[in-house]
Formats: sequence, C-alpha cells, structure tokens
Amino acid sequence: MNFDIAYISNNNIEETLRHKINTKTKPIGALGILEQIALQIGKIQNTEHPTLTNPTILVFAGDHGIAKQGEVNPYPQEVTAQMVYNFLNGGAAINVFCEQNNIDLKIIDAGVNHEFGEIPGLINAKIAFGTKNYQLAPAMNVEQCSAAIKKGADIVIETYNEGCNIIGFGEMGIGNTSSASLLMSYYTRTPIAECVGAGTGLDSKAIKLKQKILSEAYDKYTPSTDTDLLMYYGGFEIAMITGAILKAAALKMTIIIDGFIVTAALLAAHDTHPEVLDYCIFAHTSGEQGHQKMLNFLKKEPLINLGMRLGEGTGVAVAYPIIASAVSFLNNMASFESAGVTSSE
Repeated sequence: MNFDIAYISNNNIEETLRHKINTKTKPIGALGILEQIALQIGKIQNTEHPTLTNPTILVFAGDHGIAKQGEVNPYPQEVTAQMVYNFLNGGAAINVFCEQNNIDLKIIDAGVNHEFGEIPGLINAKIAFGTKNYQLAPAMNVEQCSAAIKKGADIVIETYNEGCNIIGFGEMGIGNTSSASLLMSYYTRTPIAECVGAGTGLDSKAIKLKQKILSEAYDKYTPSTDTDLLMYYGGFEIAMITGAILKAAALKMTIIIDGFIVTAALLAAHDTHPEVLDYCIFAHTSGEQGHQKMLNFLKKEPLINLGMRLGEGTGVAVAYPIIASAVSFLNNMASFESAGVTSSE
C-alpha cells in the first residue's frame, strides 16, 4: 500500500503561528512545551486557528503464537480475549480515561485467538486466530502482513470520514512486548537484552529466559525489508497500527503515540516514511525499559512520565487534555494588543 506523506516543514504557516504564540499575554516561551504543541498542530493543519475534532483512540487486539508456550508471558493467552470483552463492557482503564476526557473509543479484533461472533462495538478485522510462533516459523505470511497494514489504514480512513482529526492507538495482546522487543532491536540496533522488560510482570529470572528465547528468534531470520520484519516478528495488531499511523499522517491527522508497543509500530512506519514523525506527539514514557531507548532513537520527548506500562492507549488518553490545552491557549488567550497590555518589545 502506498502512503503519500508530506513534511509539515513545507507549510508556510510557521512564521504566522510563531508571531501569534509570541504575542500572547505572557513572556515568550513561558508556556513551554504547550507552545511547541500548538505550533506543531497549527503546522499540521496549516492554519493559525487549529481545532481538535472527534478525538479517537483505536485499540487493536491480537494474539501471538509464542504466547502459547507461556515462557515469555506470565498471563495465559486467553487473557487477550477476556480483556476485549472487558473493553466492550466498559470496565478497563482505557474506558474510564476516554469517558473522562470525551474521547471516542473503538475496539478492533485484529487477530485474537477467539471467535467473538457479531458483537456490538467490536470491529471485526481478524486476519487469523493469532500469529504463528516465530520460534518455529514466521509470525505471518506476506499476504497476511499486507492485509493487516491495509486494514489498519482503512479503519483510519473510516474514522477520518467521521470527522476525526486527532487520533491515538492502543493495543492488547498477550506476548506483544516480545514482538515489540524484536522490532525495536532491529530498527534501533539495540541488543536484545536492553530491549526486553518485565512485560505484564515477569520476575528477573523470567526476564533472562525471555531474553534468551528472543535472542534465538532474532538469529533465526534475516529480514531484508520493513515488511519482512513485521512478517517475521510482528503481531497482527502491531502491523495494523503501522498501517494506521501511516494513513493518519497521509490524511494530515495529529497522531498521539502511546507506549512501547505502539512505538514499535511507529518504528516500522518511520523506517519507510521518516516524515511520519512530523505528525506525532509522544504521550508518555512507558515503564517498559525499552521505551525510553526508542524515544532516544527517534530524538523525541514525551509529554508525561507517570511510570505507566498498561498499554490499551491509556497514555494517550491521559495526555490528551495537555494537547487540548495547547490548542485552547492558541485560539482563546488574549494578545498584548487585544488586551491592552504593554509587551516587552
């Protein structure tokens, strides 16, 4: 699938936006990172009057073949499907935070090892009943990988057509920190041992075993393209988020990046389209040890660091009010001229 993504540096609105930000009734730079966010969103939308409409988080769920062994994850694979039901019933953290901050939430079955049937509120985008165990064979074939990328993009198109211009992504999938660790290691050239963390709660002995298993998987294949990496090591939910990020950037949407898993999908998107970073705001630093190294590789600073490592897009939902504040001050705060306040100039 082809994605036409433009650098926002090509927009000519920056000087106008900087003047507007700098002439608000405050010292220059006094609103810190909020000023950077306001500038970025104004450039994305190519206007000095940006708006945030129908903020939405898409949560993609998928199962991983390696999780059936139980060696890299303390929770059984069945938890993925159970958590999808919890999302649909409104009982998860992401439901609470989305309701609190008026964010639309969509749940997508990207490839859960469970037959849900037709359930209200669940988007059926299932590629297969989980990926294969990449200790033995590639996680997916090239057709499945391409289909997952396309489905992620298509769901973003539908969301955009509903009036959304700011979007975030979450995930659920027992074993997906293992996939993310492998992807991180390849894209950032970081040793596996520095990519692997506790996931959903491994102790130090289990982490060492996880590092050994993933190191062996790392040496099993020789990927040559971006699609190869996702095909060998990815999850259906990670591949869909990759396609979703790329399409959101192509549609000039503001993208809020969550934690470790979503940033792994972003690494895949960035590898072929580095310009995608212009559209991304990084919500938080995950407590998963590899995430800060990912952010360092991308040379990006997150908005908050609360030690969260839940996934689900919770970092996006918690950080969203900060982003809304940036747009609000840009649009509603008085200028020195309009307020009759003497400026420093």
